[in-house]
Formats: sequence, structure tokens, C-alpha cells
Amino acid sequence: MKTDIQIAQEATLKPIQEIADTIGIKEDYLVPYGKYKAKIDYRIQGEVKDKKDGKLILVTSINPTPAGEGKTTMTIGLGDALRKLGHKASIALREPSLGPVFGIKGGATGGGQAQVLPMEEINLHFTGDIHAIGAANNLLAALVDNHIFHGNSLNIDPRRINWKRAIDMNDRQLRYITDGLGGQKNGVPREDGFNITVASEIMAIFCLATDLEDLKKRLKGIIIGYTYDDKPVTAGQLKAEGAMVALLKDAFQPNLVQTIEGTPALIHGGPFANIAHGCNSLVATKLALKLSDYVVTEAGFGADLGAEKFIDIKCRVGDLKPSVAVIVATIRALKYNGGITIDRLSEPNIEALDKGFANLKKHIENIRDVFSLPALVAINYFPTDSLEEIDYLTQKCAKLKVKAILSKAWEKGSEGSLDLAREVVALVNHERANNSFSYCYEDDLSLKEKIQEIVVRVYGGSKVVYKPEAERELKKIEELGFAKLPVCMAKTQYSLSDDPKKLGSPKDFTITVNSIRVSAGAGFVVAITGDIMTMPGLPKKPVAESIDVDREGIIRGLF
Repeated sequence: MKTDIQIAQEATLKPIQEIADTIGIKEDYLVPYGKYKAKIDYRIQGEVKDKKDGKLILVTSINPTPAGEGKTTMTIGLGDALRKLGHKASIALREPSLGPVFGIKGGATGGGQAQVLPMEEINLHFTGDIHAIGAANNLLAALVDNHIFHGNSLNIDPRRINWKRAIDMNDRQLRYITDGLGGQKNGVPREDGFNITVASEIMAIFCLATDLEDLKKRLKGIIIGYTYDDKPVTAGQLKAEGAMVALLKDAFQPNLVQTIEGTPALIHGGPFANIAHGCNSLVATKLALKLSDYVVTEAGFGADLGAEKFIDIKCRVGDLKPSVAVIVATIRALKYNGGITIDRLSEPNIEALDKGFANLKKHIENIRDVFSLPALVAINYFPTDSLEEIDYLTQKCAKLKVKAILSKAWEKGSEGSLDLAREVVALVNHERANNSFSYCYEDDLSLKEKIQEIVVRVYGGSKVVYKPEAERELKKIEELGFAKLPVCMAKTQYSLSDDPKKLGSPKDFTITVNSIRVSAGAGFVVAITGDIMTMPGLPKKPVAESIDVDREGIIRGLF
């Protein structure tokens, strides 16, 4: 069996202008980065602003497991299938981060016959966007310490600086460091640390800003720390926003690439789906909607994190209204949720499938009952799935009045997702007048009330408790005037609860909020539960060990 990278390298790519032509992007608006990838000039926004928006299709999933779900593969397969049916379709995705690429995942561009290309370039440096975001992040960090070194007229308390440096790599060694050592000329010693770049607030801002002026305004509002007398200090007070925008202005233009089958894909931005909203950039999504009749996009992790944040943060900020949500599930992953170990997942097991179905059921209920969206289930096919298991899962969904469609996108690309695409189109047309899309909570609720709504309605929990530190931070955030912001929950992706070992659909559990912080520039408040980290580490055997380049410059082993 061929690997994903072998399939990708054997594909024939079209010149990027040919891809742009399919959705009406003129040559004047294309900024090529080689033959097969390009950025889309800002000026196109003026030309397309009065066009009617296409239909937005959200792809989400059950809680991720080691068994695999294939959300990106399904997104790409669905986009290809819509186009094969004759619809003007495009795809909107996040950019991969180097940390996960070299860690466990080994790539984030889909798989098999449903991939975006050029796969290696997208997974590695791409057009340099994430590097630019890291540079802007570190410029602000340098300005903070430089200000302190040269007299500290803003009275910044070095013990209360919360702005960390960033690098786009999994490197646990950098989580907590001491810097400014080596004597008076080398800075002021203090405790510091690094985030992975995709966890930087600048990445979240980058993906929620509507234009360059909004980007600058949001960057200006970043709180880098506090003064000795407990006043917030912003990037604007350090006069940092202009230089940061200068570093980001080219990166802020959406990227255009293609799938194996030539479907346009706008890949732009990549915020963490834990401490940020985990969706591609708002400018890319909104542009795609102006250029296409159907736009397929995905949100990070399971529906409890990704879809909730996509709706309650991104849709709220961008005034977006998805038409349909597709929930991706695999029989393997559901059996894992039903208590079966990894080495036994290939064996038919209806009992485990039935038990694990509770996880999918909860996500269906959330999409349909909490967010009032039409829902479909996409069963991502594995060769080990038995006909009995497929039929059983289909019938279980039917009892909930939700259609479950088998997809073979990995194996067959668009051909494997035609049934799913037909059902998406049918559901969009049927529900057009009945879509009563809603948020989980209203803006005017208190922060505690918003968190309670998410925990009870989306997770299925019954109670939220706050550690003393979180209570103090919450009070401070409200005093600063941020009580009406949306909430971004940071919790494990592996469970609906904050305990990764509680699989399936646990009930009546308690969520513990350890700390709360405000991302003032991004425009949301982060409630941190469990052991969420903003700088991951590499696994014992990272994917990096298997990656190599041959004498002709061809990359091997990326995935």
C-alpha cells in the first residue's frame, strides 16, 4: 500500500492560475509562490464584497482517539465530490504546525486520494505565515524586555509578564526558562518561557481579524503583563502594533493551493484548538464564500471543542452562518470509546460499537439541539469495518433521525464521497428555510454563566468549580471590562469531560477551572482546565526520526 506522501508525489499538479480561474480569481490578484501555490491579494476584497455568499459546510468529529477519525481527509474528499457533481466548491483549512508534523501526526494535509498539494511544502514552511507570526510574537517580547532594560517608564512588574516567546516546534525544554543572565548589559534576569507559535495570541488575532486595520487594533490591545500597582500593560503602550503589522501584512493574505483533483483550497492560519478557537482565518473563509457556491471547512478536535468554538467565537465575530455540520466518525474510534484496546479494533464487535456510540450521539445532539444546525454523520471507512458494523451504526443514527453516509475518501477521493456530497446538497436545500442556527450562550451572560452553559449543554457535565487563582483572575478580568467576551474553553480533546480517561459520554461530572486569562486582542477569555500545555513535547519516537531527503531532493517519510 502506498503512503500518503507517495500518492501526493505521484499526483500531477496544475499551475496555480488554472486553479484560481475555477473560482474567478484574476491574475492581477494572484501572488505566486512558485508554480503551485500563491497568495491572494487584499484588493480582491473590494471586487467581491457585493457578491452573494455561498453555503458554509462545517466538518467536525467525535472526540479524537488513537484509532483515528480523518476529519481533514473527509473535508477534502467532500470538497472534491461537490465539485465533481458540478458545483462551484472550495475548501478552507488551517496551516499545519511544524511541531505536530515532526511529533506524532506527521502531517495535516489529508490522506490517500484526498490530500491538498504540494503536501510537503504545506506541511513544512509553506509560504512562511507561521514564521511571520512567530517573528511578530518575538518582536513584542523583545520590546517588553527592552523597555524594562531602558528604565521601565511603564512600571512593568517583571514577575507579572505573561507574554512568552514563541517557536513553531514541540520543545518541552523551553516551557520554563530563566533569561537575561550574564550581567547588567545582557538584560534583566527573570523567569520566562516559550509557547509553540500556533498557541500565540497573535495567531488567534491573525485568524479573527477582518482586515489590516482590525489586525492592528487587535494587536494593540494585547495585554503583555501588569504594573507593580496591578494595572494592565498593552502592546499599544509599547508602540508595537505598527511594526508587528509590518511583519504580518504579506502573511495576512490567504494562501491558495489545490487538492489532488484540482479543487481550490484556501489554507490560512492555524490556531491551537485548545487555548484558541482552532479554525482557519476569517479572511480566508469569508473570501472563499464570495468565490464559491459551497465552502467546506473544518474545526479542530471534536465537536465539543472545535465546533463549539467555531460557532461561539468565529461565527459570532465574523457573522457567519453554517448551513450543515458533518460529524466524522470511524467504527474503530467508536469501538475505542466503547472500551476496546488499540490492538483489538480490527475485530468486529457490535457490543463495543454500541457502547461507544454514546460519544457520537452526544455530538449529534449538540449540533442539532444546542446549535440548531442540520447534521449528517460521515462514516470514514476502514477496510477492517464489517458490513454488520456499518449497518448497525447506520441504523443507530437513523433512530436519531440523522443520516449516516459511508465515505471512502481516502481510497477513492471524490468518487468515495459522492453519496455524502449529494446528501449535503439535499440537506442544504431542504433546510434552507428552517435553519435556526444559534449560539450556546448569549453575549450578556456573565463569564461564569457562559462557562456553565458550555459545561452543561455541550459537555454533559453538571457543575463547575473554580480554584482560588481562577476566582481571583475572573474578578480581575471583569474589573477590566472583559466580562462580555466569548469564552474559549481549554480542556482535553480526548473526553467530553476534563479527564482524558472518561471516554464515551460521561454524565453529571464536574469541570475544574484551574485558571482564567484574557486574550484581549483576540477578543475572548480562556478558561483553563486539566493539564493543558501551550508548548507540547515530542513523543519517545517522533516522526522526525523517519524523515529524510534523497540525493534528488525528494522528501521521504513525512507521512
